[in-house]
Amino acid sequence: MAEAAAKKLPNIVINERLCKGCSICVDFCPTNVLEIRGSVVAVKDLAACTRCQLCDLRCPDFAIQVFD
Repeated sequence: MAEAAAKKLPNIVINERLCKGCSICVDFCPTNVLEIRGSVVAVKDLAACTRCQLCDLRCPDFAIQVFD
């Protein structure tokens, strides 16, 4: 239990002005961290993020960034 509490969550920054809601980041995320809400991407389960950064790498509009 203490191990789970000690896990530092990543910081996922989404620039909603740049996001066009294409869902590429959602499709590439292997742990279903992201979802489309309205017309932009949003974080639905931050604890599931493995920091693989596929969302960041695949976003054609540079609208999402993952930081430790």
